[in-house]
Amino acid sequence: MLQHPKVNGPSIGLLGFSKGGDLCLSMASFLKGITATVLINTCVANTIAPLHYKGMIIPNLHSDLGKQKVTESGLLHIVDIWNNPLEEPNCQSLIPLEKAQGPFLFIVGMDDHNWNSAFYANIASERLQAHGKDKPQIIYYPKTGHCIDPPYFPPSRASVHALLGEAVCYGGEPRAQSRAQVDAWQQIQTFFQKHLNGKKSVRHSKI
Repeated sequence: MLQHPKVNGPSIGLLGFSKGGDLCLSMASFLKGITATVLINTCVANTIAPLHYKGMIIPNLHSDLGKQKVTESGLLHIVDIWNNPLEEPNCQSLIPLEKAQGPFLFIVGMDDHNWNSAFYANIASERLQAHGKDKPQIIYYPKTGHCIDPPYFPPSRASVHALLGEAVCYGGEPRAQSRAQVDAWQQIQTFFQKHLNGKKSVRHSKI
């Protein structure tokens, strides 16, 4: 990545959301030079498909589609389908984030209907501290769902799931979701400015 013309270096920051978040966790855990990582409503286990890296395989966290529910509006509610990554044999899918070199920022929507992001962030915090690492920064947003987009994007409360092929409910209350998007964007910039550029504050852009 440092050789890419649009990467300034020498520091590299990662920003991942949902499945992209656990991919960023894996990159931060296995690749050198990752200085800081931001994760938005992310699972701490590898999901969807097995992860292959240098002869190593991390199995994907399994799910039980029989636990999905249907809301009154006909949307799927899938937060309960995922197995507990702390239980056997699911713990084999946990990403060894304690191997990461840089700090983490977890952005958590407390009304996430895709998966239990608060539970996963707490797992990450306990695992890092158990290995003598710094406690990650975790920011919780009440009444906020799965899709925390950049500021002023219309809150995404439901859409057709790429894998399930059906409309799913992502949660969130519009006003709280909109406020969370503005604040999270500022928090992310501040985090990256601090850990990538060594600056304590940042002048936030207006979109």
